[in-house]
Amino acid sequence: MAEPRKAPGGYSGPGEEPASGEGAGEGTRPGPDPRSGPHAGSRTDPDPLSRTEPGPGSGTEPDDRSAAEPGQEPGTEPEDPSRTDEDDPPRTGSGSRAGLTVLRAAATRKGRRAAARGLGRIVVVWAVGTVTMLILAGALPDFRLQAPGGDSATHIAVTAAVGAGVFGVLSALVWPVLVRALLLVPAFVLGLLVFFLNGSLLLIALSLNPTGRGEANPETAVVVAAVMSAASSATSTALTVRDDGAYRRRLARLAYRRGAPAVSPDAAPGIVFLQLDGVGHDVLHAALQERERAGGRSLGGQRLLAHRLPPVMETVASWHGTSHRLIPWRTDWSSQTGASQLGILHGTNEDVPAFRWYEKETGEVMVCSHPSTAQELERRAAARAADPGAPGGLLATGEPGDTASRGNLFTGGATQLALVLSVAVRRNKKTRSRAGYFAYFSDPANASRTFASFVAEAVREVFQSLRSRLRRETPRVGRGGLYPFIRAFATVVSRDVVVASVIGDMLAGRTAVYADLVAYDEVAHYAGPHHRDTQQVLRRIDRSIALIAKAAEHAPRPYRIVLLSDHGQSHGPTFAAAYGLTLQDLVRAGCGLPVSRRVGKTRSGAEARTAARAALRRPERPEDGHDGEGRRGLEPVVLASGNLGLVSFPELPGVASRETIERRHPALLPALTEHPGVGFVLVRSEEHGPVVLGADGAEHHLETGKVVGIDPLLPFGPGAAGTVLRTARFPHAADIMVNSSYDPRTGTVHAFEDQIGSHGGLGGEQSRAFLFWPEGLTPPVPAGETLAGAESVHRVLRRWIGECGGPVVRRAAAAGVRAEPVAEDQRAG
Repeated sequence: MAEPRKAPGGYSGPGEEPASGEGAGEGTRPGPDPRSGPHAGSRTDPDPLSRTEPGPGSGTEPDDRSAAEPGQEPGTEPEDPSRTDEDDPPRTGSGSRAGLTVLRAAATRKGRRAAARGLGRIVVVWAVGTVTMLILAGALPDFRLQAPGGDSATHIAVTAAVGAGVFGVLSALVWPVLVRALLLVPAFVLGLLVFFLNGSLLLIALSLNPTGRGEANPETAVVVAAVMSAASSATSTALTVRDDGAYRRRLARLAYRRGAPAVSPDAAPGIVFLQLDGVGHDVLHAALQERERAGGRSLGGQRLLAHRLPPVMETVASWHGTSHRLIPWRTDWSSQTGASQLGILHGTNEDVPAFRWYEKETGEVMVCSHPSTAQELERRAAARAADPGAPGGLLATGEPGDTASRGNLFTGGATQLALVLSVAVRRNKKTRSRAGYFAYFSDPANASRTFASFVAEAVREVFQSLRSRLRRETPRVGRGGLYPFIRAFATVVSRDVVVASVIGDMLAGRTAVYADLVAYDEVAHYAGPHHRDTQQVLRRIDRSIALIAKAAEHAPRPYRIVLLSDHGQSHGPTFAAAYGLTLQDLVRAGCGLPVSRRVGKTRSGAEARTAARAALRRPERPEDGHDGEGRRGLEPVVLASGNLGLVSFPELPGVASRETIERRHPALLPALTEHPGVGFVLVRSEEHGPVVLGADGAEHHLETGKVVGIDPLLPFGPGAAGTVLRTARFPHAADIMVNSSYDPRTGTVHAFEDQIGSHGGLGGEQSRAFLFWPEGLTPPVPAGETLAGAESVHRVLRRWIGECGGPVVRRAAAAGVRAEPVAEDQRAG
C-alpha cells in the first residue's frame, strides 16, 4: 500500500502521531516550527538552489525563478515539506563549497532545460499557427497569402510565419485590455466572446505584415480568425494542460502582481472551506474506497482474477482516516444550495422554504438561483442577526481583504468576491460576480487551457448523452439543447476560475476562504448521483483539490483544508415519467381545472390510473353555495423544488388553513394524499396547527406529536417531524407543501422536475451531506450524535475559524449546535 500523502491540516498516516497542543492537526514538518522564527511566515529555503519542484506526471520540473511568490524574496523557493535535515548539503568546510557548486551547476542546467522547453512550446505553437494559416489560404477562396501576380512557396511560407507570429504577440499584449473592457458582459458568454475577439486580431496581424501580401474578405476573416485561435489554443493546451506545476506558478505570479496583505511571520494557520456541491455523504464515502474489477477470460480461455482499482478520489482517500475525519450531517427539509449555503455562510436560513416559492404580498416567485433573490435573501439574513452590532456572515472580519467568497450564492460577509451571485446585480465592477474572471482570463495561457477544456466537456456531454440513449438506460431525461454548454460552464469555466481564485487567496495569505465547486451537482441531476459519468466528475474534482493542497505548501502561512457539502442527491425516475402526469396536472385536476390529456396515458399501472381518474372528478358544490368560478378565483401557483412541491392560492391572504382549502377544493387534498407518488402533504389546521397528511386518512399533528393511523413521516427517519415543523412555521411556507414518496429499500424518490438526481425535499441521500475536517480541530459534535441543520454547521465552522486564530462573531459563538442521536449507519468515517 502506497504511503498516504501529507494533507494540509493533518499528519501523514497512522505511523506518525499528530502534534500535541496548539498545533495539533496542522501536520508535522521536520525541523523548527513553521510558525516560529524570523522566516516562518514566508517558508523560504535558506538555499534556493538546493531543491527543484516535482512537476506532475513529468518527472522533475525545474522551478520558474523569474517571479517570486507573495511573502518571499525574489530568487527563493518555498520550502519542500518532504525535506529532512539529511537533504541539506554540508554547511562547513571545503566539502560544503564543493557540494554547493555542484548543486548550483545542476540547477543551472535544469534552468536551461526549462527555458529550452518554454522556447520549444513557443516554436511549436508558432509552427502550428503557420501551418493552419497556409491550409486555410489554400482552402478558402477569399483568403490569400500571396501577391496578385503570384509568389514562390518560400514567400508564401514567410508571409504565413510572420502573420502567425504577429498574431501571437498581439494576442499576448491586447488580450488583458479586451478582457477588462468586456468585464460587464454576461458571464456565460465571456469566455466565448474573448476567444473569438482574440482571434479577430488576426486581421490586424495581416495588416501589420511587412510583406504586405496577406488579405481576407470580412466574411472570411471571421472564419480564419476563429480557426486560427482554436488551433493555437488546442496546441497550447495540449502542451501544458497536464502541467499543473507551470499552471500553479502562473497563478502565483498573478497573485503577486495583484498584491497581498502583509502576513506576520508567526501568523496562525488559515482555513479553506471547499464545498463539493451536491456530493452526499454516501457518495463521498464510496469514492474513498478501493474498487474491485471482476476478472474476465484471457485469449487462452483462462479466467483472470479480479483486481483492485484505486479510489475514485485518490487525494481525498489518502487523507481519510489519517489526517481527516468524515461524518454526515442532516440538512433541513429544503435540502438545496440556497437554504443550506445561506445557513452555512450567514448563520440563518429562516423563511427559505424551498428553491422556489411564491410570496403573496408581492406576487413574485423567489428563485434561489436568481441574483435578485440571492441579494434579497442575504439582506434578510443580515436583518435577522441576533446581535445587530456584530458583523454578519461566516467570513466577516475587521480586516478588509482578509477573507474571500468564491463561486457561492452569497458573500458570507467577505470582501474578496468572485462568481458570487448575490452581488451580480450590483454595478460596481469590483464587486460584480464576474469580476473574478478578469484576473483569470487576462492570462492567455489560462484562457486557452479553459476554453479547450470547455469544448472537450461539451463534446463529452454530447457523447455521454448519445451513449445513454443508445443503451436505453433508465431512468433517463433529455440532455439536449443548450445543456452541453451549461454543463461545460459549470464543470470547466466555473471550476477553473474558482480554483485559481482559491490558490491566489492562499498565496496572498488570507485568513479564511469559502469556495463552491458545483460540477458534480450539475452532472448528477441529469446522469444520476451514482452514474459512471458523475464518477468521472468526482475524479476531476479530486484533482482540483490536490492542486489546491499542493499550492498550500507554497503559501506564506499554513492552511487547514475542510471539505463539506450542502446536500446530497437522491435518485429515481421523475414524477411525470413514473405516473404520466405532473404535479401541476394533479393539482389542477383536484381543483376542477382543465388538465392536459396526457393524464390518461399514465404508465404506472392500475393504481396510478385510479388515482388520476379520482382526481379528475370535479368537486361537489360546497354548502356555501358559491359556484366553481367564484371559488377558484386565481389559479393555484404550483412550483417544484426537486421532490418537494409547493401549492399556493394567490387569492387567499397569508397561509391558507386546511379547513379553507377543503371548503374551496374538497377533492384536492384527497387527490394528493392518495396518490402513490406522494409521500406526505403539509397543511395548517385552524384547530391542530401544522398537520402532516398521508394516505388512508393518516395524520401527524406536529405540535403535539399525536399520530392518527400509520405515521406518514415514518419512512423518512428520525428527525423528520422536527424538520417539517420548523418549515411549517415559516411566514412564506406554501399553503400546501407536497413531498414525493420515498422507498427506503431502493432509496428512490420522484422529482417534480425533469431530473433523475434530485434534491430539495426529504427522502434518501439528499438529506445526508458530509463534513470532512482535519484532526486538530475540535469534533463538530460529541460521539454518538449527528449534526443537524445548516445553521449548526455555520456555528461549527465559525468555531474552527476561531481555533485557527481568526475572528469569532459574538452571536455565533454564543449560539448552540443542534445535534441528534445518530443511527448505526451514520457513524463517523
